[in-house]
Order: sequence, then structure tokens, then C-alpha cells
Amino acid sequence: MKALKWGLLIAVLGTLIWYFFLKEYDYQISFEAKTTVGTVNQSIKSWNSSLENPQPIQQISENELLQTILRKDTAYHFLWKIESEDSLVKVTSFVKSTSQGLKNRLLIPFTETTFERNSTQTVKTFLSNLTAHLQEINITIEGEDSSPETYAACVYLKTLQIRKAKGMMENFSLLSGYIADNQLQPNGKPFIEVTSWDRTNDSLAYRFCFPFTMKDSLPVHPLISIEKFTSKKSVKAVYNGNYITSDRAWYVLEDYAKKKNIPLDMYPVEVFYNNPNMGGDERKWVTEIYIPIKED
Repeated sequence: MKALKWGLLIAVLGTLIWYFFLKEYDYQISFEAKTTVGTVNQSIKSWNSSLENPQPIQQISENELLQTILRKDTAYHFLWKIESEDSLVKVTSFVKSTSQGLKNRLLIPFTETTFERNSTQTVKTFLSNLTAHLQEINITIEGEDSSPETYAACVYLKTLQIRKAKGMMENFSLLSGYIADNQLQPNGKPFIEVTSWDRTNDSLAYRFCFPFTMKDSLPVHPLISIEKFTSKKSVKAVYNGNYITSDRAWYVLEDYAKKKNIPLDMYPVEVFYNNPNMGGDERKWVTEIYIPIKED
């Protein structure tokens, strides 16, 4: 009996020491969303950039981000952990502050602290932002298909993932002018082909292209190259929404392929059916997304 009491005492002391001095974070909040890990990852980064005095986010992995939010004289550190669970994603935010950490840990089990209220409200704000974003887009998986085969006039661009659409808009007139000036017959809609995707730094290299029917004696242009694209067996989705976030379909197709055991080359091709310069209801914009299947 005495040994049992000593064992219980040691266990209680150990738990208290862990809770007050060794536990890495002061508070945690969780929620679930019907989306992908990549979409949550990108949405946290996008939301962070909209905050007042945003601090750089540290990406530990695609599933784990460290965010710092400044409130007056206190820094709140949010460690976001994103886990895929069947058709849902579980998001947990582990929070700590740079001030009154011991006091917060003492009070949280018994009362609602300012730290707890601020942390909860911050996570709720992000969740509202994510929910609104998911309501603005729609992604339909169409299964296996073949990407378009064509000649095209292209510009080669490097940029951040979130600025992909901006690069397209800046070069739309250049490419459409080349097609018109040389009286070329269009052979489909404008598209991009991603040639490099750095998922740690969220950077892309890609070709933005206008397809046409080939003819002889095309003039050389200092900014435009003529490329031949062969059809590739791919997985395909249709994305409706702003082209800035069409990469959300990349993550959906990647998850789909993993569940089907389909190996992919993550070099997406996006075919755009609407001109963003003309405005309109973004939810009606159409993008076809193809991601090539790895060849044996």
C-alpha cells in the first residue's frame, strides 16, 4: 500500500512538472475541415499575409507550420499541425505566448484567461476564412484522361505559387498579340505547364502558352518560344473559382491518385476557359487540370 502511495505521488509530481515546466505549448485547439492538407497549408499562409504586421511563417513540413502573431507587447506562437483523415483534414493549433506562460498554465484549468480567449478567437477567425474560401471554389475529379496535344507560343515564368495568375495576366496581351499579328489559328484555350514546383518555398517555374495550328515561317520573338506539347496520360479535374487558387485542385488530384495507387509526375497542366481580365463571377470560371501519370 505504501509503495502504491509513493507511486501515485511520483506520477502526480511528474505530471505537474511536465505540465508547468516541460510542456511545449500552453493551449491547443482543434477542428476538422473537408479539404486537403495542401489547401489548409496555403490558406494559413494566405491568411497570415492579410494580418496587420504579418511575420514570416516557418514551414517545418507541408503538414506543420509555425506562425507568430503579435498582439501589443505579446507574441503568440501557433504551431499548426495538419493531418489527413480519410475525407477530412484534422487541424490542431498548439499555442504559447512570450509572457505569463506559467500563469496561463495555472489558470487555464480553472478559468478562461485573456490568452485563452485570444487564441481561440484567432483560430476561429482562420476557420471562418478557410470556410469562406472553400465555398468560393469547386473541384470535380473526372478520373484518367489525356492532356492536350498542340503547338503553342509560350513565355517562361518563375514566381511564387500565389502569384501564378498575376504572371499570366501580365503576359496575356503579349501572347494574344503574337497570335493575332501572325494570323495564327488558335487551337484551344490558353494554358500553363508547370516545369518546377518547390513546395518548401512555394515557388513555381512554368510556361504560359497560347495554342495554335502550326504553319511555316514563324518570326522569332525575344520573349516568346514555340513549343510542341505531346499528349500525356493524366488524372484530370475541373476547377471552378479564381485562378489564383486553382492549385487547390493539384492537392485534390494528388490525394485522389494516392488512394488509387496512381503514381504522378507533379507537373500540372492548367487549361483556362475564361479571361480573368474580363471579370465576372469567379465561381463560374472553368479550369481543366491535368497531372501526368508516371510512365512505367
